Amino acid sequence: MAKNNADQLKVSSEIGRLRRLLVHSPDSGLGKVVPSKAQDWLFEDIVHLDTIRKKEYDYYTKLLLYFLDPEKISGSLKKIDDEKNRRDFYKPDNASFFKSNKVIEVQWLLASILSDYEIKLRLVASVCAIENCSYETQKQLSELDAHSLAKTFITGAMNDDKMIFPPVPNLIFTRDIGIVINDHILLNKPAKKARTREALLMKYIFFNHPLFSEYQNKIIELPDTYNHFLLPKDGDDKKVTLEGGDVMVVSKDHVLIGVSERTTMEAAHQAITILFEKNVVKKISIVKIPKKRDYMHIDTVFTQVKRNVWVMLGVFSKKTIKHEDADSVQKILIDGKKDEKLKIIQFRKKDIENPIYFDNLEDLLVDISEKDLWSKDNVKFIYSGNNEFPFDAREQWTDSCNLLALKEGVVLGYDRNDKTVEAFKEKGFDVIHAPELIEKLEAGKISVDDLEDTLILMPSAELSRARGGFHCMSMPLLRDEV
Repeated sequence: MAKNNADQLKVSSEIGRLRRLLVHSPDSGLGKVVPSKAQDWLFEDIVHLDTIRKKEYDYYTKLLLYFLDPEKISGSLKKIDDEKNRRDFYKPDNASFFKSNKVIEVQWLLASILSDYEIKLRLVASVCAIENCSYETQKQLSELDAHSLAKTFITGAMNDDKMIFPPVPNLIFTRDIGIVINDHILLNKPAKKARTREALLMKYIFFNHPLFSEYQNKIIELPDTYNHFLLPKDGDDKKVTLEGGDVMVVSKDHVLIGVSERTTMEAAHQAITILFEKNVVKKISIVKIPKKRDYMHIDTVFTQVKRNVWVMLGVFSKKTIKHEDADSVQKILIDGKKDEKLKIIQFRKKDIENPIYFDNLEDLLVDISEKDLWSKDNVKFIYSGNNEFPFDAREQWTDSCNLLALKEGVVLGYDRNDKTVEAFKEKGFDVIHAPELIEKLEAGKISVDDLEDTLILMPSAELSRARGGFHCMSMPLLRDEV
C-alpha cells in the first residue's frame, strides 16, 4: 500500500464523514467456534459462517465501499457471474480481493508486513510463545508464505483444516484493537485471554506497516503497573486493561473513557496521564458503568448520531439514575448497590485537581453537544427499545445502541431492533434496508451524498449473535472534522 501525502490518520469526532477505517471480514475461524469453547472465546453462541458472510457482512462491505471508495465497487460485482469469484472479491488472500486503501482489511495489512522475513520470524516466535507451540510447529509456520501465514494467525488453521491454535473470532470487532485520537493511536490491552493474539498482531501492524510509518512516535501503549501479576483477584482494578469500545473521541479536545467489564480504572488513570502529557486532548470524561456482560463497553450503552442526537439505553437516563419512581425504602436499597451505579467524572488538563461530576449520562451528552460541538438545536435522545420494557434490554443486547456514523446523521444498525427503529422514525429519521439501498446505489438512482438523517438497517440474524454492532466492527482511521 503506497503512502499518501494527505492525512492517513485523524479522528476528532464520532460523526464526521468517515473516510478511512480498519475492518476484518468474518473468516473461517468463526466457522470453527465450538459450543464448549464459545464463551471462552467471548461468543454467546456459535454462528453460521456462510450466512454471516453472504447475507449480512457482505452488505456492510458494499456500503462501506460505496461511501468511502466507490471506484472499487461501482459495477464491479455485476461483471462477475460465477458465485465463487464473487466471493473471492471479499477474501483478502485472493487475487480478486477489492484491495481498498480506504476500507482497509486487517488480514491484508498483516500479510503485507509478513513479506518482510525478519518481521515474519519475530512474529512467528511471538505467536508460538503465547500459544505454547512446539518447535516443529514454529518451524512449519516460518516456512509459510505471507498470505498463508496471515490467514493461519487469524483462523488458527494451517492449510485450512489443521487447527494448531484457537481462532481469534473477535477480530471482526476492530474497534477494540486500538483507537485513533486526533493523530495519535492508543493501543488496547485486552482484558480477556481470547484477545491476546489479535492485540499482538495489531501491535506488529501498527509498528511495521508503511501506512503508519509517519506516526511511530504517536503510538501510545499503556504501561503495566509494577507487580501487577502479584495482585489477588480482588486487585483486578489495579491491572491495566483497555479496549477501544470504551474510548470515544467526541471532539478534538474531548475523549470519553469507559470503566467497564473490559477496561479498568487503572487503565483510565494511565490514559489520562499520557494523553494530557502528550497534549493529545484537553478534557477526558470517565464513564464508569456496571461490570456486567450485558454492557461490556460504553459503546453498547450509547453512541452518537448527530451533533445533537444520541442513541442510548434508558436505564442510564436521568429519571432512572435519580430513581424518581422509587419510595424512600427503595431509594436506600438501590443506592446501596454501589457496583450497579453509573459514575461520571470529567478531568480538564488546565485544572486537573478540580474535576466536574455529572449525575447522569444525559447531562454529559447534552454538555458535549452544546459545549464541545456548539450545537444550537435541542439535544435529542433516542432510546433503546423506545424505552419500553422488556424491549429496551432485549434490543440493547442486540446492539441497538451500537451504531456507526458514516457521516453526521447517517448511521448503520441492525434490522432486528424493531422498537428502536420506531424511536428513530418518531425523531424524524428515514429508515432504509441495506439491500434496497445498495440496489439503488448500483442502479445510480441515489447517491450517498443525498442521504440525510437516515438509519440504514443491516441484516442481523447471525451477526448480532456475536454481541457486537457496527460501531464495534470498525476502527476509524480518518474522519472529516465536524
